[in-house]
Amino acid sequence: MFGTVVIGIGIAGSVRIRDLLNPLPSSPAEHLKLLGFVSRRSLGDVHKVKQISLQEALDNKEVHSAIISTDNCNHNETVRMFLEAGKHVLVEYPLALSAKAAHELWELAEQKGRILHVEHIELLTEEYKQLKKEVAGKELVKGTLHFTGGPLDEERSGFPAFSGIARLTWLVDLFGDLTVTSATREEQKERNYSRMTAHFQTANKRPLTWIEERAPGMKRDKAINFCFKSGCLESLPEAPRSHVGLFMQDLILFAKKLSGQVSKEELAAEKRRILLCLDLAEEIKMHCEWPTKICS
Repeated sequence: MFGTVVIGIGIAGSVRIRDLLNPLPSSPAEHLKLLGFVSRRSLGDVHKVKQISLQEALDNKEVHSAIISTDNCNHNETVRMFLEAGKHVLVEYPLALSAKAAHELWELAEQKGRILHVEHIELLTEEYKQLKKEVAGKELVKGTLHFTGGPLDEERSGFPAFSGIARLTWLVDLFGDLTVTSATREEQKERNYSRMTAHFQTANKRPLTWIEERAPGMKRDKAINFCFKSGCLESLPEAPRSHVGLFMQDLILFAKKLSGQVSKEELAAEKRRILLCLDLAEEIKMHCEWPTKICS
C-alpha cells in the first residue's frame, strides 16, 4: 500500500479524496491509502479523512505519495518540497509556471528516484481518443484549435500558455513536435477580456494555430478546424462518456507507475511531451511579452 495525502481541497482535490476513498474495484488505485489532507483553511475532518499540517505530511514516513491540487502558482514550490522529502508526486497540470522550474523538478525527481506524474485528463476523454483515431495517418495541411471560457486569475493560474496547456498538449500529441513561429496577446482589462493566439509549424512545415480566448459569460468550449489532404475535420467527434471518471483514470495511471507497471519507454515519452509543451508555453509567453526582442 502507498500512503497518500491530498494537498489542496478545491474542486480537483475534493474529487481526489472521493476517488481515493472509492477506488475502482480490482484496479491499481486500490493500492493507494488515503492518510489525510492538507488545506490552508481549517476544515477538520472531510468524509472522515483527517486534516493534517503540511509539515506532518512531509515528515510522516507512512506517507509515500502526495497529490498536489493547489493553485497553479504554488505547484513548483509544493512539488519540490514533497520530492525533497522523498515522496512520489501527482500534480494537476501545469507542472510549473516556467519551463526552467519544470526541468529542475524532473531532475530532482530522477535524483530522488521518485515518480513525478503530471495529470492530463483532457487526453483521457473519449472525445479526444476518438479525435486521435480520426487524425491518425492523415497528412495535415493546416489546422486551428480555438478554446473559449470564463476569465482566470492569472496571479493564481498563470499566463494563458501555461493555464491552457491541456490544449497545447492536444496539438503536440496529435501532430508531433511543433515550433513556435509567432504569438500575440490581446487584453481589454476593463472587460476582463483576453485572447492569446499562437502560431506553430509542424516538423513538415505545416501551420497550426492555437487560440485561448476568455471573457465573462463566455461559454467553455473547444472548436477545431483541421484540414488534411483527404478533407477537413470541422467539429469534435461525438463519443459516449466512459463509465470510469477522468480523475479515476488518472489515479489508476499514477498507481500503475508506483507499482512499476509502466515501461521506461512510456515514462520517457511522457516526460518528453510534458517538458516540450512547457518549453513551447514559455516561448509563447516570451513572444507575447517581448515581441520586438523576439523578432529582432
